[in-house]
Amino acid sequence: MFVLTAKLSKAKIAIAALLVLAIIAALILFAGGKKDKASDAQVTVSSNDDRVTFLASFGWSVNAEPVQVQQVTIPGKEDSEVFERYNELQVSQGYDLANYAGENAMRYVYEVLNYPDATAPVYATVLVHDGAVIGGDVTGSAPDAPIHGFTMPS
Repeated sequence: MFVLTAKLSKAKIAIAALLVLAIIAALILFAGGKKDKASDAQVTVSSNDDRVTFLASFGWSVNAEPVQVQQVTIPGKEDSEVFERYNELQVSQGYDLANYAGENAMRYVYEVLNYPDATAPVYATVLVHDGAVIGGDVTGSAPDAPIHGFTMPS
């Protein structure tokens, strides 16, 4: 049987503890700095029924078939001020299209049937990348219609 002993001063213990804390902090910062694309898209929608159910989870009743299905390329932040404003809306509802810059996504547009006080058609757009919702909006077709996130206005 072997017994090892070591004489450590309080200063050496404190330095070792600080070193360990610095390594842990660096690991947290490194891991936190890498944004996983799927982390902001928590809802998977592998079918049309899934997309309709997703919209229904916000209280929307929509026509079951989309009025438009289109592949789109997500622009980069530097590409457009319009994109930056639209992405602010996405970020406000937990998505960030900047994570998908330059990539293709599917855009599904549904007619909303129960928009409060609508005088013109209203549409819900769902953006899907690799089977996951990455953003979208609800907007009316009237010239002064607001554009907002998925949450139904009160």
